[in-house]
Amino acid sequence: MLRSIEHGQDRFTRDRKGFSPKEGALPSPGSHMKIGALKGSFDIIHDKGRNLRTAALVALAAYLCANLIIEDNLSTLYYAGLVVLGIVALVLILKNWRAGVYCFVAWIMVEDLIRKYLGNNMIVYFAKDFLALSLYLSFFVARRSTLTKLYRPPFLIPFLLFFWYCVMQAFNPASTSIFYGLMGLKLCFLYAPLLLVGHALVDSEKELRRFFFFNSVLILIVAGSGIAQSILGHTFLNPELVQEDIRALSTLYRASPITGLVAYRPTSFFVSTGRLQNFLGLSWILALGFGGFLVMRKQTGRLLGFTTIGTIAAAALMTASRGVFLFTLASAMVVAPAVIWGASWAREQRTRVLRAIRRAAVFVAIALTILVGIFPQEVGSRLAIYSETLSPYSPDSELGSRSWAYPLKNFVAAFDYPRWPYGYGIGTASLGVQYVTRIMHAPTMNIGVENGYGQLVIELGIVGLLLWILLAYAVTRSAWRAAKNLKGTAWFPIGFAIFLYAFLLVFPISFYGFIAFQDFVTNSYFWLMLGILFRISEFPGNLPMAQTNV
Repeated sequence: MLRSIEHGQDRFTRDRKGFSPKEGALPSPGSHMKIGALKGSFDIIHDKGRNLRTAALVALAAYLCANLIIEDNLSTLYYAGLVVLGIVALVLILKNWRAGVYCFVAWIMVEDLIRKYLGNNMIVYFAKDFLALSLYLSFFVARRSTLTKLYRPPFLIPFLLFFWYCVMQAFNPASTSIFYGLMGLKLCFLYAPLLLVGHALVDSEKELRRFFFFNSVLILIVAGSGIAQSILGHTFLNPELVQEDIRALSTLYRASPITGLVAYRPTSFFVSTGRLQNFLGLSWILALGFGGFLVMRKQTGRLLGFTTIGTIAAAALMTASRGVFLFTLASAMVVAPAVIWGASWAREQRTRVLRAIRRAAVFVAIALTILVGIFPQEVGSRLAIYSETLSPYSPDSELGSRSWAYPLKNFVAAFDYPRWPYGYGIGTASLGVQYVTRIMHAPTMNIGVENGYGQLVIELGIVGLLLWILLAYAVTRSAWRAAKNLKGTAWFPIGFAIFLYAFLLVFPISFYGFIAFQDFVTNSYFWLMLGILFRISEFPGNLPMAQTNV
């Protein structure tokens, strides 16, 4: 038997081409391929011309950077770094549109932080738009090469009606500059193709988890920085001298009307506290949905998911924003029973849903307990603001006036403008009008009200408002159908979370302020999440049912 084994080894040795046995040892399978691949990976070292050029470029870059540091010209160094980073991101996006999605999402998180330290530079402000256009180009070229049809959203007709009406409003004769119209179109529609990108991105549950894990890390960084800034004050994550256009947005404080306690309203990475508030509202709903999915799926990463939930809750408390405080409470009270309703009748899945809710509550309690224990004064000032301005028993309560009377008064005030039937043109009362007047030297319009639907009436007239309501209804109706299709599956928590966010953004939030929809962070996530929702609604019919009920 020993002789037969030795004969088989000799035969195995002779059959392997290119192998010369040394001291009678047998090679491990695939060793020839590994050695060849390893050798090929170092072939670049033998290219002397390329090595010399690389060394020369590195030396030149080091020399220029050293000179800039010695001359204390750090702004030029920052711009040079951004150019290099932008070129790398552009190459990556054009090469792989999926990687481009992650580059774009990461950039919109840090863009404001870079812009603050570079004097509110408008090149940085429009960098995300260039990245978005590059992403669309890469995506459409890739889809065309594979002859894959683009997804057709169920609300396409209402969307096109609203879009072309807004295009006509860009040429409204009452507008003092076409650049107002171009800015308005950009704010509302530039990121709409992200719906198609999101639908193509999550073609499997693996891609779904990958995106939401990546998003959870970003949320943790931004929300955690917001908590730190709320404690340390406006000097943290803000330059010593903030540019005039955004200075007031970064240095807002709020005082409780009775006790007089003062609290800073943090901005985190963003230029304004409003953008951070919108982001936390979005993140809170998505984090709850993702946490429910992780528990029902028994997936790894649950610690990250529920830590994100606790961190967002703590950040929402420390914003000193009554809207965010009430929003997180109300949305949690909606998501919890909805996820219970969406679970299957199987006892095991119902148990997992209750476990997810309990775990989320525990992590929120832990995060808040740590805050109260370490920073009692900072937490106390926020609680004083909430209790003294929201409690119906407080003499300075603003709950009724700010939640209904004040926004309704501003909505009615929009009809005091003589052009309310047909409007002044899209973008004339929108977010970013100060940049149009400063950069393009457009005459100021001096119009607007503090109400989202009132803003639509001023810009687009009564027809524009009706078309928006039609589009909002079509979006939420189709989103609800997609989420309902996931009832009884592990994907329902994510589906319902996306539906709830879409509904809240296009209806109540847009009523109070349409600039929340025009904010590039919430707008980008709105379209991207809708695409993801419509894609995962197809999972039950495309993936094995055994996987659905795990």
